[in-house]
Amino acid sequence: MNYLDSLYWILEREKHGIKPGIKRMQWMLDAMDNPQDNIKGIHVVGTNGKGSTVTFLRLALVHNGYEVGTFTSPHIDTFNERISINGEPISDDDIAFIATKVREVVEQLETQTTLGAPTEFEVITMMMFYYFGAVRTVDFVVVEAGLGALNDSTNVFKPILSILTSISLDHTNILGETMLDIAKDKGAVVKLGVPFVYHVDDLELEGYMNNVVEKNHTKGIKLNRDFVVVHNEKEFNFRWNEYEFNDIELEMKGTHQHNNASLAIASLVELHKRGVATIDFNKMIDGIEEAKWQGRIETIREEPLTIVDGAHNTESIQALIDTMEMYYPDREITILFSAIDGKPIRTMIEQLEPIAKEFFVTTFDYPKALPADSLYEEVDHDYKGIVKDYQEFIEHFEGDLLLVTGSLYFVSQVKEGMK
Repeated sequence: MNYLDSLYWILEREKHGIKPGIKRMQWMLDAMDNPQDNIKGIHVVGTNGKGSTVTFLRLALVHNGYEVGTFTSPHIDTFNERISINGEPISDDDIAFIATKVREVVEQLETQTTLGAPTEFEVITMMMFYYFGAVRTVDFVVVEAGLGALNDSTNVFKPILSILTSISLDHTNILGETMLDIAKDKGAVVKLGVPFVYHVDDLELEGYMNNVVEKNHTKGIKLNRDFVVVHNEKEFNFRWNEYEFNDIELEMKGTHQHNNASLAIASLVELHKRGVATIDFNKMIDGIEEAKWQGRIETIREEPLTIVDGAHNTESIQALIDTMEMYYPDREITILFSAIDGKPIRTMIEQLEPIAKEFFVTTFDYPKALPADSLYEEVDHDYKGIVKDYQEFIEHFEGDLLLVTGSLYFVSQVKEGMK
């Protein structure tokens, strides 16, 4: 297949939807001689903050002279960015090559077993493991989970370290309806003897995670217990025993990013202590401070000020609100909102309404995108409206500050239209 044939074949598999479970992945990996066993990987799971944490890790390691592969989703600008080296998406030729190799195994799976057809995300995950495990060796691979951990297609390798960024209610139809249900799913990232860095504030969930750590005879490293973040408005300090880093100021806005950066710092300190990586801590902090993540409180236009943020659940919406109030307290904010099915839409909109001078809703080209009419019915704001052509609305916006949010898939399409 050429590049375009490969993309069509991959994206066409979206029709298979979400099919939790790792048996298809295990079968395909066995058929490809288990390339996942050849990578030195860090596994990142969580409800929010995965992409940011992956970015902090990547930049810190690159600044220390390491070559770092990453696996992230969804893509913002180009499909290839899902599989990147040192932040650069792999080439079209590489995509075509690994897709062709994986397709051979996919066809065997579909014709020789009763496991069913693999999903789009499973195929892309297979491509990543094959690329880094059999085609292009790098020093470290940072793997972002897709959905949960227990039945996620990335949960098929033994990492050198695992990270849990957060737990909140999201994808409840798949992961469970309570916080404990979701914790049980995400706790499956913990592997026997593999250090685990995590952020859990709830006492019940902390107790559960502590038990998981104990059963796996590994080291649990918890934010606000083992290492501490001291927030100082736009800067923060990190403290863990003899390791202390002060006055860290990030490019990424928001105190929630202080927590994500600290998870990355603690992970790198642990790998350094174990001799898995040799870290110059000054270079580490330089990388952490300059890290940026597309689609997360990202300014895409200065005049008029236009910010996009893929806040897709109540926790990420609250982090967005806190950040807007910290950095833009005196601005008049117009919100353009769109979201996909399965999210707590009413609660998300209720959270956003107090910061909005005007509140507009729209829809976009995505299978699970909600109609603008149904979103409009959920808005209880004095100045609200429906936008039929969001690109035209953005192009001709003349207000003080436009905030585009509600779905990372929506943000991706908005950015594509701004090119």
